[in-house]
Amino acid sequence: MKEMTRLRTLFLALLLGAVTTTTFAQIGVGVSLRIAPPALPVYVQPPCPTPGFLWTPGYWAYGPAGYYWVRGVWVAPPRPGLLWTPGYWGFAGGVYGWHDGYWGAHVGFYGGINYGFGYGGVGFGGGVWHGGVFRYNTAVVNVNTAVIHNTYVDRTVINNNFANNHAGFNGPGGVVARPTAQEHAAMNEPHFQPTANQIASRNLATQNARDGFGHANEVNSRQGNQQQRITQGVKSGQLTPGETRNLENRDSSINRQAQGDRAANGGTLTAQERQQINQRQNNVSRSIYNDKHNANTDRTAAARQGRTARGERRQARRVENRNRPRR
Repeated sequence: MKEMTRLRTLFLALLLGAVTTTTFAQIGVGVSLRIAPPALPVYVQPPCPTPGFLWTPGYWAYGPAGYYWVRGVWVAPPRPGLLWTPGYWGFAGGVYGWHDGYWGAHVGFYGGINYGFGYGGVGFGGGVWHGGVFRYNTAVVNVNTAVIHNTYVDRTVINNNFANNHAGFNGPGGVVARPTAQEHAAMNEPHFQPTANQIASRNLATQNARDGFGHANEVNSRQGNQQQRITQGVKSGQLTPGETRNLENRDSSINRQAQGDRAANGGTLTAQERQQINQRQNNVSRSIYNDKHNANTDRTAAARQGRTARGERRQARRVENRNRPRR
């Protein structure tokens, strides 16, 4: 079993390594994860550098050390008239898989994810092509109108249903959305691969994926390992509902801190922030071990609550599912 796990890990690492030197199309091939991507960070869009460039939003990518943020970038489309459909993470069959982004005549389905700046979950409201010239909707994109004059204002494209939803994936616990008829049609149109600038942006993020400070970004992967330990403790009866609730709440608090720190720093963590989070994770890890090895099992808890041991395990699972951190 250990050898099989090692081979699968090696295969994933080789696959992800290949992505950095080729195209985005390989991101989703065979990459199926058990840990959900974090919530999308809140950040300021840089101004459009020149007329004709389109915004391609940032997203979470995955490497051997865990999820890392690829910043959004203004790029020239492969040719006038094309629009960008962002990639997205989707949950199906118990795993999270990546769906590739592409250029096309119309915007297709991108999981209902609220990437912002015109990508509110359905379609694109950041501008339109008109006679080979792109006109920018300054209600949702950052354009200096003193420099770029082909602009307009349309606030009706702002979808308030998605305004406060920063979930980073499509599926239970994230955004629940299905393709519209128009999005289905766009998915069947001819597509163009990401541009060289988009690939370069991803490659740079991959090189800096060790948190931008030369350290492995183990925050998300370690939380996943601790979640597995909690799950095992619930199933074995070593963790009572009260212990499970405490551990899940502490893990969720760490998750919120990491997301907030990353959002404030463009998707990375400072060395001090990493140290603080690592210390908190160490404390939770010790608590998991102590709770699993103390005398307070689900059998003793059940006796106090007037339930059977089986009923206590069911209650612990309900607590775990309710309080599980949503990354």
